[in-house]
Amino acid sequence: MARRTVSDEEWFAEYVEQLGAVLGHADRRPPLEAYLTGLLLPGKRKSVEPMAAKIEPRRVRACHQSMHHFVANAPWDDDAVLGVAVDYVLAQMVRHGSVGAWLIDDTGIPKKGRHSVGVARQYCGVLGKRANCQVAVAISLANATMSVPCFYQLYLPETWAKDRVRRAEAYVPDEVRFQTKWRIALSGLDDLLAEQLPQAPVVADAGYGDVTEFRDELTERGLGYAVGIKAETTVWRPGQQPLPPKPYSGKGRRPKKLRRSAEHHPIAAGQFALELPKRAWSTVNWREGTRGLMQSRFVMKRVRPAHRDRERSEPRPHEWLLVEWPRNEPEPTKYWLSNLTKRATLDEMVRLVKLRWRVERDFQELKDELGLDHYEGRGWRGFHHHGVLCIAAYAFLAAERARLSPPAPVAFLRPAALPQGFRPRGAATSA
Repeated sequence: MARRTVSDEEWFAEYVEQLGAVLGHADRRPPLEAYLTGLLLPGKRKSVEPMAAKIEPRRVRACHQSMHHFVANAPWDDDAVLGVAVDYVLAQMVRHGSVGAWLIDDTGIPKKGRHSVGVARQYCGVLGKRANCQVAVAISLANATMSVPCFYQLYLPETWAKDRVRRAEAYVPDEVRFQTKWRIALSGLDDLLAEQLPQAPVVADAGYGDVTEFRDELTERGLGYAVGIKAETTVWRPGQQPLPPKPYSGKGRRPKKLRRSAEHHPIAAGQFALELPKRAWSTVNWREGTRGLMQSRFVMKRVRPAHRDRERSEPRPHEWLLVEWPRNEPEPTKYWLSNLTKRATLDEMVRLVKLRWRVERDFQELKDELGLDHYEGRGWRGFHHHGVLCIAAYAFLAAERARLSPPAPVAFLRPAALPQGFRPRGAATSA
């Protein structure tokens, strides 16, 4: 008997059914399906009303109210929905290889005004400068074939966390307090560990990796990492370490703190890289990009990080220092520290740290195609509901791409036929 082929439409219906099972009420399934359909359909704007006009143009107001209540007010569990989405895409991801990295990054969403939850003047990666925006911290599971966010949380600036009036207006939960971005990332990692998702090395840029406490916390959790650091971060040259504590004089407490001296001290990673001979640098290719083969020059050395080791009684363990120096640059451009084993090779390390391009691509597509940055509500719940639903839609697309080769478009999703004379609310009157 021939095996029946499952259509794209059936895959989508099954996926929506799985997501709907964790929403808590059966009456939330229709607006869930409508919201996901609106996100997946083509369109320049993915806020609620334009999506409602595509789903039910004859009942725009009713559809809008249903979808708006679902995303802004309904008390369903973000984590439960995101967990279903991640499990769904993982089933396809592992067919193409094991999870290669847990990618940590944050993404900025430019905003006007001051009332949208978490909005403040802060660094916005999308604009490459400080601007009025919201910032969310995310963690993605990735391998060489695909990736998908599995944690997403708004960074609440300290000014917001202390402002009772704005907190109340945006319905920020009482238990939410100010946390640095790297602390938020750690809480996300704890969630992933509790869910027993496939473990992989943590990869992050210098905004996270340059924080020594963050790296120490990763080590305490038994997680490997390859994280960016700044050129000013200090390390001990290979074969060097802090001086031992002073000899005991026989009086008072026995000295326990490590020491440095004018002749024996650590060095900035940037200075160390410049001291290395030309023969130390190797050209590494890591993937085929849209402009051809991606390659650069790298060096990898075993060093000891030196941050505040004068307050310690034992030297910090050896780690890998990875440095990139493109041929057309006057000096090295990027630095990483990694606690991976001695057996790690230069090629493996480069491919690991360069997986970060996938999370950048994830958020570009989440914004450009699925409207992650189109949400117009101001509340905490709506911000996270919309973000999770965008990720759920993205997870479906990622799973379909991994399932099909080459991937087929989601052509089975079509906007409803417009009634004669239909004009969206706010549209200009024709001449």
